[in-house]
Amino acid sequence: MTEYPVVVVGAGPIGLAAAAHLTETGSEVVVLERGAGAGSSVAEWNHVRLFSPWSEVVDPAAARLLAPTGWTAPDGDTYATGREWVESYLAPLAAELGDAVRFDSEVVGVARRGRDRVVDAGRDTEPLSVHVRHGDGSEERILARAVVDASGTWGSPNPLGSEGLPAIGERGASRRIDYRVPDLTDDAIRSEFAGKHIVIAGSGHSALTAIITFAELAATHPGTRLTWAVRRGVTDSVFGGGESDELAARGALGLRAKKAVDDGYLNVVSGFRTEEVVANSDQLTLVGDAGARIDGVDRIVALTGFRPDLSWLSEVRLDLDPTLQAPKFLAALIDPNMHSCGTVYPHGVEELTQPEPGLYLVGMKSYGRAPTFLAMTGYEQVRSIAAELAGDHDGARKVELTLPDTGVCGGAGLFDDPNADAGGSGGCCGAPAAPELISLSAPSGSRD
Repeated sequence: MTEYPVVVVGAGPIGLAAAAHLTETGSEVVVLERGAGAGSSVAEWNHVRLFSPWSEVVDPAAARLLAPTGWTAPDGDTYATGREWVESYLAPLAAELGDAVRFDSEVVGVARRGRDRVVDAGRDTEPLSVHVRHGDGSEERILARAVVDASGTWGSPNPLGSEGLPAIGERGASRRIDYRVPDLTDDAIRSEFAGKHIVIAGSGHSALTAIITFAELAATHPGTRLTWAVRRGVTDSVFGGGESDELAARGALGLRAKKAVDDGYLNVVSGFRTEEVVANSDQLTLVGDAGARIDGVDRIVALTGFRPDLSWLSEVRLDLDPTLQAPKFLAALIDPNMHSCGTVYPHGVEELTQPEPGLYLVGMKSYGRAPTFLAMTGYEQVRSIAAELAGDHDGARKVELTLPDTGVCGGAGLFDDPNADAGGSGGCCGAPAAPELISLSAPSGSRD
C-alpha cells in the first residue's frame, strides 16, 4: 500500500512532529486539521505559559526541517506561552510542510476500505479510508496506508460531575461554567469574574494555574471570593514536588498556588464530589455527594481533566485499557492509580500498535484519561512510528525516553480513597477527609 499516504489527524505539536519525522524518512504525508491554523487548540490557551522549557517542546526532526529556512530556535532555557509556541514554532513548521497540511478539514470517520469493523477479510491488504468534512461543507474520502491520530483531547473536557457524567443540573448551568482556564488578561473576560464568587474545581496543573490567576484577580478587585473544591485531601503533595520537581517551572507553579492558598485568597473545601448544580435565580449552589453545599456561586471553573473522543473511530478495531481508554500496553505505564511521579518507561510503536493494521493513537490521545503527558513523550512516539512505517524496524524499537520527575510519589488515584492513609505504599499520599471547609486567615493586605 505504499502508493497511499500516511494521514496524520491534527496539526498540533505532536501531529506536526509526526509529519516532520514521516517527511524525513521518505513517507508521503497528509495532515488534516479541523481548525483554521496550526496549533488551533494551543491557541485557545495562548495566555498560559508552558512549564517545559523551549528545549523540550521543539521536536528534533521538526528543527532539522526548519533549519534550512533560516528559522532560529528560541532560547532553550526560556518558557513559551501558548501563543509563542504557535507563532514561533508550530506556524512556521506547518508553513514549511506546505500543501501537506490541510486546514478546515475535520476527520469524521476512519474505516477499512469497503469493510466495517465486523469484516475480517482484507483488513491487512486494503487501505484505511479517512472520511473528511471541509469547512465549506464538502466531503472527501482519502485512502491511507496508515493513520496517526494526534487529535488530542482538548475538545473533550471532563464534566464537573464526580461520576464522569455531568452533574444533575450541570448542562442547564453551562453558560456559567468554564472548562478551561479563562484568559484574565482580556479586560472583557476579567470583568465577568471581578467581584464575583468563583468556584475552582480540580487539582491538576490547570487548577493550580487557575488558583494563581484568580488569586491575582482577588488581590486587585475587592469582593472577589474564591472557593477551591477538591475531591482529595489538601496536603503538600497536591501542589506537586516543589523544589524537588525536575521541571523547575512545574515545581514553581505548585509553590505559587500553595502560597495563594496559604495567603488566604481561597476557601478550600476538600473531599467534595459534585453531585448536583442548583440554579437559584442569578446564582448557583454546588451540592456534594455527602450533602455538603457551596452556596452563592456566580461562576464555576471546572478543571477536571480531559478524555479522548473515540466516536469517529467506531469502525476500526481498538484495544484500549478499560479504565484509562489508552492503548492497553501503554496504560500500565501511565495509570494514575499506580503512580504520579511522571516517570514513564520508553515506549513507541510496540506499545501503540492497535489490532487495526496501520492505526496509531499518539500524543495526549494515547494517554486516554491519564493527565501526565509531556510533549517530549509524543515526539518519541511519532519518531518510533515513522521509523516503523519506513521499514526501519530496529530503529523503531530503539526507544529512549527520560522524563523529568515530578518529585511526588504515590498513586494519584489513591487521593480519592477515603481509606488510604498518609503513610500508604507511596509514602507521601495524603488521604482525604470528609467534606471540610478550611478558612485560611489572610495577612494584612490580603483578602479572605
